[in-house]
Amino acid sequence: MDLVPQKILNPRVKRLIGVASGKGGVGKSTVAVLIAQALAARGAKVGALDADITGPSLPRLMGLDSFRVGAENGKLIPLENEEGIKLLSINLLNEKEDDPVIWRGPLLAKALEQFWTDTDWGDLDYLIVDFPPGTSDVVLTAFQILPFDGIVVVATPQDYVSMIVRKSVKMAEMLSAKVIGLVENMKTMICPSCGKEIPLFDDGGSSGADRLDMPLLASLAWRPEVVRARSLRWKDLPEAMRADAERIALAIETFAKRRPEVAAQH
Repeated sequence: MDLVPQKILNPRVKRLIGVASGKGGVGKSTVAVLIAQALAARGAKVGALDADITGPSLPRLMGLDSFRVGAENGKLIPLENEEGIKLLSINLLNEKEDDPVIWRGPLLAKALEQFWTDTDWGDLDYLIVDFPPGTSDVVLTAFQILPFDGIVVVATPQDYVSMIVRKSVKMAEMLSAKVIGLVENMKTMICPSCGKEIPLFDDGGSSGADRLDMPLLASLAWRPEVVRARSLRWKDLPEAMRADAERIALAIETFAKRRPEVAAQH
């Protein structure tokens, strides 16, 4: 089995960044949206591809869950939110957002491929791909066909989570995808009453970045106002959260500058 076949290129998409975790429930999709927002706030043209076919959440997070995509000249046309970020997700194709996608692995993988090849993304500086958790057919297909510049890994600071996430990191390495670094999510919480930052996990004195042997891009706190929000709006986010997201975006920009644009990689 050829694990690293020829990538499918799109010369109009300059940079392709994956956001992965291997473990569900760690806030990966939230981090993907924050990255897209921070890059857009820095002046980049940004799109987001929701590769979590069976558990899509980007439409709600980006305030587009009440809309549906159309097609033109045989190509899907992504929706664009108020921040100018383009989005394609299976939930934008379903009649109802809570309709389940009951497909076997090969169909899920084919849907992801079509989201990349049969979509008019236009000219983008960055396309952010929100992975599903685990090492499923969809994840394998993503690594095989998409010419990623780099992968951002998301985890909570727990030893067993690091063990599960490490599987995805090793998968990325086996498939020649470069890992940019780790976003440690929900390490602390911001008290809604006093505003004090409170540790949520006992990490045993070592960070997830140390356990996973990769750079730490940011540590994000659990914030009640974010949890309560139906969608994430950049202008409404706490200043500290925007600063963390911009730190991640800067790391991505710095990493990407050291690599040729995706159309020139193969």
